[in-house]
Parts: sequence; C-alpha cells; structure tokens
Amino acid sequence: MVVERRTRVRFFLAFWLFILSGVAFLDRTNISIAGLQISTEYGLGNQRLGWIFSAFLIGYAGFQLPAGWLAARFGPRRVLTIGVLWWGVATALTALLPSGIAHAVVLLIAIRFALGAGEAVIYPAANQFVARWVPVQERGFINGLIFAGVGAGSGLTPPLLTWLITHHGWRAAFWFSALIGLAAGAVWWIAARDTPDEHPGVSAAELREIHDGLSFAPSAPVPATDIPPAITAPVVISWRAIFHRRDLPALMVGYFSFGYVAWIFFSWFFLYMAQVRGFDLKSSARYAMLPFLSMTICCLAGGALSDRLTRAYGLRIGRCGLASVAMLVTAAFLVLGSQIHSPQAAGVILAGGAGALYFSQSSFWSVSVDIAGRSSGVFSSMVNMGGQIGGAVTASLTPWVAQRFGWVTSFAIAAVLAVIGAICWMTVHPELPLDS
Repeated sequence: MVVERRTRVRFFLAFWLFILSGVAFLDRTNISIAGLQISTEYGLGNQRLGWIFSAFLIGYAGFQLPAGWLAARFGPRRVLTIGVLWWGVATALTALLPSGIAHAVVLLIAIRFALGAGEAVIYPAANQFVARWVPVQERGFINGLIFAGVGAGSGLTPPLLTWLITHHGWRAAFWFSALIGLAAGAVWWIAARDTPDEHPGVSAAELREIHDGLSFAPSAPVPATDIPPAITAPVVISWRAIFHRRDLPALMVGYFSFGYVAWIFFSWFFLYMAQVRGFDLKSSARYAMLPFLSMTICCLAGGALSDRLTRAYGLRIGRCGLASVAMLVTAAFLVLGSQIHSPQAAGVILAGGAGALYFSQSSFWSVSVDIAGRSSGVFSSMVNMGGQIGGAVTASLTPWVAQRFGWVTSFAIAAVLAVIGAICWMTVHPELPLDS
C-alpha cells in the first residue's frame, strides 16, 4: 500500500508573508519611535514630522495600482523580492542622512515617499498569493495570519527600537530594520513560487486540495496531473468588470476609514502617550505595544472567525457582517478611551479599539479574492489605496486637530469614520464574484 505524501507548503509561505508583513511595518513605524530624536536633531516639530509620515503614505497609496498590476503580471515571488530590496535601500538611506544637512525635511520626505512606493507591493502581492494558493475556506485565517504581522511588527518595534535608540542612537534602529528586511526577502525568494504547480515541495495531495478549493477552479475534484488552464494561463485582468463593481467604492471608503483609525496608532499613539498622557520614554514604549499586540491577536481571531461564520452562514455574514460589527465596536472604544482620565486605563481601552478594528482586517482582503479571483491583485490594490489615503490624511490632520481642538476631538473624528466604515460593509456582496 502506497501512502500518499501530504505537505502544507502554503501554510509555510503564508507564515513567511506574516514575517514580511511584520518587517514592512517595522520599516514604516520606526520613524514614529525615533520621531522625537529625529525631530530634535533636524529641528522639525510635530507638524513637519506629520508631513514626513504622510509622504510615506502618499507614495504607498499612489503606487497601489501599479503594484497590483505588477503582482498579477509578474507574480508575487519576483515582485515581492524586489520590493523588499527597495525597502532596505530606502531605510538605509534614512540612516545615512548626516546631521546638520540643509533641507533635511525635504530629503526625509523624498526618502519616505520612495519607501512608501516600494512597500506598495506587499499586500497586492500577498493577495495574489492567496488567490493562487489558498482555498476559499482557508482565506480568512490566512489573511488574518498575514496581517497579524502588522501588529507583531509594530508591537515589537517600540521596546526593541527604543533599546537600540537609547544605547546606540536612532540610526542603529534604521540599520537594524534594513538588514532584517534583506534577510527576510532572501528567504522568500528561495522558498516561494508564483503558483503551487511550480513548487517542487508541493505534494500531489496538497495540489489537489488547492485546486479543488480555489474559487475560480472547476467545482469537480481536479487530478494532480490535470492542471486547470486558469492556473497556468497568463492572467487576464477584468478591468471593465472591476470598475463596474458597485461595492468597490464602498470597500475603498470603508478601508479609508480603517486606514484613518489605524494610522492614529501607527503614527501618533507613541507620542500621544508620551506628550498627552505623561508617560516617560520607556513607559510610552510599553503602552505603545498594547494596540499592536491587540491587533495581532484579534487579526488572527477575526480571520478564523470569518472562515467559521462563512462556512456556517455564507460570505455575507462571514465577511461583511463580522467586519461591520467590528468597526462599530471600534468606534465605541475610541470614544471611551479618549475621554477616560486614567492614563493607564486609556492605554488599555484604546488598545481594545485597535484590536476591534483588526477583527475586520482579514475581511477586506478576503472579499477582494472572493470577488475578483485572479484579478485580486489589482482589485485589492484599489481597496488598499483607499486605506493608505486615509492613513496619509490622519498622519497630517490628527496633530492639527489635536493642537486646535484637543485629542478627544481627534479620536471622535476617527470614531465617526469607523461608523461610516461599518455602514459601507452593509453594501458589499462577496457572494457575487466578477465572473458570475
């Protein structure tokens, strides 16, 4: 009797996308941890620092559509490897910027814009991987795992980079970020392939399991030796169908709201705890970890729950209903946390809001694959563009609102946008794919 070999290569690659996701957020949030030192060294102030934060997000948002096209055209392996090399170079350039250089703010804006353009490939490429490698019933958990890297990378950033900054200066933190990214990118190039059919480590059983579960594959079981044309043929992007989706604008607005709220934590939470709530550097770093640890746990839990609800009640409940409720809960946490007097309680409650927000994260990306299938790289890049525009707005708008109207108002605006995001989810229909 021959025992068929079973493999789980797709789970290892998804785990490595979790690592790369963490590295991406290490590279993008290191400047907020080092913000006080950089601001002092170059004489920037919070407003100019906000411009630098926004530059990253403008570059990131502006290159989403090209990134989605590249991921669909050339595959997630090459595109993501080149992207990680790009991040490393941009991060190293920040560390190389000398003290006392003229027009430092302009140079920092240019470098962060370039970093954002390079990082634009990470999630469209990851979504293209999910479309090619991951069966429908696993997509919620896999997307949750990939985006848990956001919380893990951002959560480990404050204590680790604070230690490096305290003992070796802020430039050491950027050198560390660059080197860890280059190492992670090298592993991805060696381990990944664009499709499961190309990977020598994928068993016949896993290949059948993947083909049987893909939304755009035939519904009947597919023999491992009979590779469907949809897997091997060049990707044909359904541009007309994409732009005629009525729920695409809803997802973009919803993700704008998501991004606006999320980037309050990524850009300003560390400084908020230090400057507004009165914590010292080490205490701020510890409390700044809480939202990101909450994001990591809730992103995984949200993805797993999304799959479970989808199996029991369908895509509308599993993806849309869960995300809508999560964003409503986020709004409640933001209002309560910003108004409570205890700094410690505020940190914990606001961290709960970050976690509730990330309960919805997997849904945004899973529905992009559910709806767009092989065109998900482009479709998800357009949704992601909305989120990054939201982040760019909050990076600059939040300190302006806080200075003139107070931080309670800044969080109230975020809460209103979270409610708008919840409403948008009610109009999304992942059960109706592009090719239906």
